[in-house]
Amino acid sequence: MRVETAAAAKDVVVCHNMEGAAGVLLVCEHASRYIPSGLNDLGLSPAHLDSHAVWDPGAMAVAMHMANLLDARLVAGAVSRLVYDCNRAPGAVDAMPALSERVDVPGNAALSTVERARRLAEYYTPFHDAVAGALATMTTPILVTVHSFAPVWYGRRREVEIGILHDDDRRLADAMLATAPSGRDIRRNEPYGPADGVTHTLREHALPFGHPNVMIEVRNDLIAQTEQQQTMAEILADWLTRSITTLDTQGRTAWTA
Repeated sequence: MRVETAAAAKDVVVCHNMEGAAGVLLVCEHASRYIPSGLNDLGLSPAHLDSHAVWDPGAMAVAMHMANLLDARLVAGAVSRLVYDCNRAPGAVDAMPALSERVDVPGNAALSTVERARRLAEYYTPFHDAVAGALATMTTPILVTVHSFAPVWYGRRREVEIGILHDDDRRLADAMLATAPSGRDIRRNEPYGPADGVTHTLREHALPFGHPNVMIEVRNDLIAQTEQQQTMAEILADWLTRSITTLDTQGRTAWTA
């Protein structure tokens, strides 16, 4: 969804299949590369406007396919992570970064307190209100966030293909790692982990309420094409379903906030 203003929640959040019968809420915080026109592309060069610095390539397509396969609900961000990274807490340095890896973001340099507060109100708050609102309508929700990561980081190749990330509540992550498909390089809390500040959505919406949760990271060269996105969504949907079944068999009371 590309919009020119951000005056209402519908302008900055995409909600899909919100009557879905599955007890899973999918969240894709970095779904969009859209930068509102008033921000003048944040001063980025054309070469960077489609880069991982701006969004998570392929993540939204995978999340949409998963939502359809699982009959799950999906809440996704509709503006670039550089406008406001909805997976970062208010006040976090990288919520509106002036530097993303090696990409300068001139439009985020020396932001005033007023501008920071405006972006928080227009982008972060509506997104997290939508996530909280969706969870509030579900009886025993499971929160799953979907991301992608770059295959090369600061010049170093990342061999990991899929990361299964968790914060203090590791129930669903453990179930997924125990039932992981073969033939893939799958690792716990890689290429990021809680110490990197990437579990904000889990900490905000799942941990305080005891909802099982996990963050899935997929290397973006594996989901660059339409067929790859569909295939990965099928793998993840089947894997998640099996893991939830395992979790339900074991009981969900092993961890409480």
